[in-house]
Amino acid sequence: MKIAVILSSILIFSNNVYAESTPLTNENIQGTWSLEYTKRSEKTEERSPREDNWTFNSNGTVTIKHIPREGDYYDQLPVNYIIEGDKVKVAILGRSGKFDNFSLINKDEKNMTLKARFGDIYQFTKK
Repeated sequence: MKIAVILSSILIFSNNVYAESTPLTNENIQGTWSLEYTKRSEKTEERSPREDNWTFNSNGTVTIKHIPREGDYYDQLPVNYIIEGDKVKVAILGRSGKFDNFSLINKDEKNMTLKARFGDIYQFTKK
């Protein structure tokens, strides 16, 4: 019985933590988000600095600009994105019907943290 009470308390507390985060919608994701860093998992301290800018448009497309590559930068053509609940699905350029899936970890007006399909963490700041 004690274990059930403890587990129930943990579940209630964890739901309250996520309730403080702003839900993900087409309206509140729009604009340009600067990708500050990525890291392998939530528990990892080692961060990889990034310089990409992701611009989510009202027409359902996202453009990723200023992507570092071999000492230079390039911009990706706009691709479609879809929001389904707490997930953002970003179309993979040149692969019709294929998406990179990101789960929302946390979002407020200035910051957004997404988790990629294999656990990588993407930390964004609103520009």
